[in-house]
Amino acid sequence: MKVEVHKIPQNSPDDLSQFDALIHSGKIDPHKIVAILGKTEGNGCVNDFTRGFAVQTLKTYLREKANLEVAQRIIYVMSGGTEGVLSPHLNIFTRDEEEGAQRWGLAIGISRTRDFLPTEIGTLAMVEEVAVGVEAAIADAKLNKTDVHFVQIKCPLIVSTQQVKASNSYQSMAYSRGASALGVAVALGEISFEQITATDICANYTLYSQVASTSAGVELRNCEIIVLGNSPHSTSNFVIGHSVMQHALDREAICQAVRSTNQPLERVVNIFAKAEADPSGFILGRRHTMLDDSDINHTRMARAVVGAIAASVVQDPMVYVSGGSEHQGPPGGGPVAAIAYLPTQ
Repeated sequence: MKVEVHKIPQNSPDDLSQFDALIHSGKIDPHKIVAILGKTEGNGCVNDFTRGFAVQTLKTYLREKANLEVAQRIIYVMSGGTEGVLSPHLNIFTRDEEEGAQRWGLAIGISRTRDFLPTEIGTLAMVEEVAVGVEAAIADAKLNKTDVHFVQIKCPLIVSTQQVKASNSYQSMAYSRGASALGVAVALGEISFEQITATDICANYTLYSQVASTSAGVELRNCEIIVLGNSPHSTSNFVIGHSVMQHALDREAICQAVRSTNQPLERVVNIFAKAEADPSGFILGRRHTMLDDSDINHTRMARAVVGAIAASVVQDPMVYVSGGSEHQGPPGGGPVAAIAYLPTQ
């Protein structure tokens, strides 16, 4: 399996000019694209139209450049919110099953769950279904579970017109992210399904995955899953490593994720991280006010903080940071992964 990664800047959610240039130059074959992971410049909340706008633009473009089947097969994960120094961009993942010299390198797998009923979002039913989907993506990548370094999921949320027991749509994003993350943990054997009760979701944060990154949006009803890891059977010129941030200022964890690729900093393609305002109201023993601000959602503030820390490590503001890390790493922290170039053989 040969996986390639292209990081492409965007001037707007519908700007595909540099993507188009890479396709026209032959550097990207649209038929080989399996996943597109992007940061869009909306607010990252329930009403963020930039996520769906970006996905629709990409689907329309790829339907023309390839075909309808290709456009529908690709997994699209758009994470809204480029607060602070974060710069909007796309990460294009291609996969080719061509034979070649095998090496320890990047592998990717994808899957989709069924659509969820509003009453299932944020419940044990979602945890169980996502676990099955993650296992399918691992099989698609031909990976051992121990070699998985990052699982990215786009999950649905509950809108106000759906009559369910949820206090508000914004809160439903957290429950969807949390249940999806627990599904990753179950699939990878980090915790067992029997350990989780319905009341644990978004409450018992001692239960978490060290590699899950989940992002909720109104633009879909199912979960779309991307699994990234390393395989000895890869022919890719890329490799992935990961670590876990213990808090939003944990710069050392980002450096550790880079070191775990066994490549120098200048070979890093991108950093992928989760961010949240510590639910305790403290960070490193100091009180923070991110949870008390009525004007700006705390997920937006957390993205700005972690985005700045990640960008400072790689000296590039075009990094992927997603807000809201319920059951994704320890409270106030979150998983962080680094993808790097390998020297050509």
